[in-house]
Amino acid sequence: MENLVSELKKFPLRLRGNSYDDFEVGAVFNHHWGRTIEQSDNLLFSLSTLQLNPLYFNREYAKSEGHADIVISPMLVFAIVFGLSVEDLSERGGAFLGVDDLSFGEPAHVGDTLTARSTVTALRESKSDASYGIATWLTEGFNQRDERVIVFTRSNLVPRRDAKL
Repeated sequence: MENLVSELKKFPLRLRGNSYDDFEVGAVFNHHWGRTIEQSDNLLFSLSTLQLNPLYFNREYAKSEGHADIVISPMLVFAIVFGLSVEDLSERGGAFLGVDDLSFGEPAHVGDTLTARSTVTALRESKSDASYGIATWLTEGFNQRDERVIVFTRSNLVPRRDAKL
């Protein structure tokens, strides 16, 4: 056990992500990477979460309803776009305080590549802990044709730069 502790000390803790002090209202984050949604992603997500709408797994049904292909479950779209924003917005830690004003735009389909952009819309000091502030962001997700597929606001408790974590 002592050897393990000694080895772990060789790898110092590296804080990742932005602190509350790094944000300012109006700042825009174009989240990198993007994510292409494969049929397997949608099928596994839809069936494992009991989203049994045939639009999400039956190509012929989706086409009969006027879609070009299988529709991606909107909750998977939400999870992907939310996930794309984490590195820039909330990776440093702090409690997730919720999502508001969630709405979906154009449907996403198998093969679409989603990207995300977030804008800081509000900042306020925490009333209960001076080591944290509350940040709110408007996050938008787009497909490869730059059509908006989702928009929502979310808030997090975010540690200040000098917080002892």
